[in-house]
Amino acid sequence: MTRAAGQALEHAQVVLGYSTYIDLIRPLLKDKEILSSGMRKEVDRVHEAVKTASQGTPCALVSSGDPGIYALAGLVFEICRESGIPLGRDPGQIQVEVVPGVSALSAGAALLGSPLTTDFAVISLSDLLTPWQRIEKRIRASAEADFVLVLYNPKSKKRNWQLEAARNMILEYRDADTPVGLVTAAMRPEQSVCLFTLAGLDCSRADMQSTVFIGNSETFVYHDRMVTPRGYKNKYDLTLGKETYKRTTT
Repeated sequence: MTRAAGQALEHAQVVLGYSTYIDLIRPLLKDKEILSSGMRKEVDRVHEAVKTASQGTPCALVSSGDPGIYALAGLVFEICRESGIPLGRDPGQIQVEVVPGVSALSAGAALLGSPLTTDFAVISLSDLLTPWQRIEKRIRASAEADFVLVLYNPKSKKRNWQLEAARNMILEYRDADTPVGLVTAAMRPEQSVCLFTLAGLDCSRADMQSTVFIGNSETFVYHDRMVTPRGYKNKYDLTLGKETYKRTTT
């Protein structure tokens, strides 16, 4: 959580969110009205948040990670547009602020080492809102273009085949020993960080809190750290040599 997110929670009188996310921050929500709900109630939560804000009550709609990455920020704007609700600071308008957070891709990458140093593509494997044919097209295009791939929502109780299907597709374009990182519950007490090869990826280890990082053709593992080079080695000598900075004392 960023400091700005903490300040937004302090300012809010009403806090809305998925019950699991609310539980993670409940110690911060003293003296707040809390409205929580279960999975697949996203539209209802946003409706309630927009109605609350329209009444002049400061509220916070909580997402995990970053609210603009596979979360509810976009849905807020969609609902406001579909309902004809003007945005701004004037009477009759509501002010919407998207507060950035630490995404699973940046938190997971930090735990793995540095797998996202060059171009990467982020794809959700959830086909609840996006047809699988479109997801498959994006996976193949990204794999062929040699992007590092970050896979969100790899597996749930009902969606238990998509990650293996994606792995098999990517194997058509990547070597079997391509490094893969699987991070679950990044930066939380129960976090898990695992390294595999693409061929050896244990898909059973993934769940809805997991993020999968699949390296490109240049990604390597060094002392249990997954690293994708930016290209400096192609232009510079990276071995430690003579000191290039002049040291001064003030």
